[in-house]
Amino acid sequence: MKISERLEQLPVSRFHYVLLITAGLGWMFDSMDTGIVSFVLPVLMKEWHLSPEQVGNIGSIGLLGMAIGAIIAGTIADRIGRKKVFAFTLLTYSIATGLCGLSWNLTSLMAFRFIVGFGLGGQLPVAVTLVSEFSPVKHRGKFLVLLESFWAFGWLLAAIVSYLIIPKFGWPIAFFIGFLPALYILFLWRSIPESPRYLESQGRINEAEAIVVKIERASNVTTNPNITGKASESKEPQLRTPTDQAKFKELFSPILARRTVFLWLLWFGIVFSYYGIFTWLPSLLALKGFSLTKSFSYVIIMTLAQIPGYFSAAYFVDKIGRKPTLALYVLGTAITAYFFGQGTTAAVILTVGSLMSFFNLGAWGILYTYTPELYPTHARATGSGWAAGFGRIGGILAPIIVGEMIGKFHLGTQTVFLLFALVLVAVVLDVLILGEETKGRSLEQLASE
Repeated sequence: MKISERLEQLPVSRFHYVLLITAGLGWMFDSMDTGIVSFVLPVLMKEWHLSPEQVGNIGSIGLLGMAIGAIIAGTIADRIGRKKVFAFTLLTYSIATGLCGLSWNLTSLMAFRFIVGFGLGGQLPVAVTLVSEFSPVKHRGKFLVLLESFWAFGWLLAAIVSYLIIPKFGWPIAFFIGFLPALYILFLWRSIPESPRYLESQGRINEAEAIVVKIERASNVTTNPNITGKASESKEPQLRTPTDQAKFKELFSPILARRTVFLWLLWFGIVFSYYGIFTWLPSLLALKGFSLTKSFSYVIIMTLAQIPGYFSAAYFVDKIGRKPTLALYVLGTAITAYFFGQGTTAAVILTVGSLMSFFNLGAWGILYTYTPELYPTHARATGSGWAAGFGRIGGILAPIIVGEMIGKFHLGTQTVFLLFALVLVAVVLDVLILGEETKGRSLEQLASE
């Protein structure tokens, strides 16, 4: 029995939950940093007298870093391993976040935010690749959505820190708190092993075997001595090559081209809407006439709604499948985004905004489940990184477009959220037309079809 088959057939054990929590905490710190800058922006608008266009540029420069980081880190992770890149990217964005607290003007803040974005963007596709390669087939969807659910806790932590810290101690302290995840790297390095699938694809059979045996013992599973241990017997398509350029070309091979186009469009639309909405959310609430403290407290409530959104998606993604669940949650986001833009009272904004968070972050969980499933092991991090990197283009454009719509063209939030609703409807069509169902199929089956 091959290493990949043994991993697929393992029962869910303490090891899987420790891996999920360890990777999830890194994910949470990633989210906390993204959230902190969203809460800092409305303060900087007043303190530094920034225009809406300049605020949009701050959001977009971070997304530019995320795009480049996702592509580079994903490619490197297929060369040197998932674990090393995961640790390096966490250290990068933590240190850069602390430096943001030392920013003295707009230019310095944008420079630091670019570095932060590079680390953030690099970590996410690598983390989801790592968890997907350890998860048993029957529970893979659930585990990947639960991994993404840590994003909600990071945003909630950012909202609480910002609510308590910024009004009393100023915005730099919020960034200094964002440096603390750098200390987590020591625990992470001891707790997360390298992916045996990655090691097997590199011909490092003995290392892969040692890790799988350790997991089997921890799971009270008797090791099967009849192991082929031959990478050449893998069922993945024989397209392997050591060059990064060839791996990129493989993403558009006859086997993978449709999947790549589907994922790139999917990522673009979801990232465009998410960062357009949530990077600007505290500022948009302030523009609707709510005080800064009110805006922060409303965002905390909306963030809480993300948690059941993730958990419900985690339930449905393995019950009814990736494709119908994703289409449903994206459509729900489109409808609620439209009505959020029309809202004028606190009750309407809180209700519809909470539903928007519920559906949007549930869709994100399914997105991170879908992406690594559609690529073979030797190109999984590369494919995931390029999909995320292309998607970040949408994230770069969204804050700028919102800034231009509000500052230059003096358009209201109704028009802004109508735009997001239309983009999300296009994403639903992408899922229904180009998406394929992956529920219940092993990573090796998906790679060979």
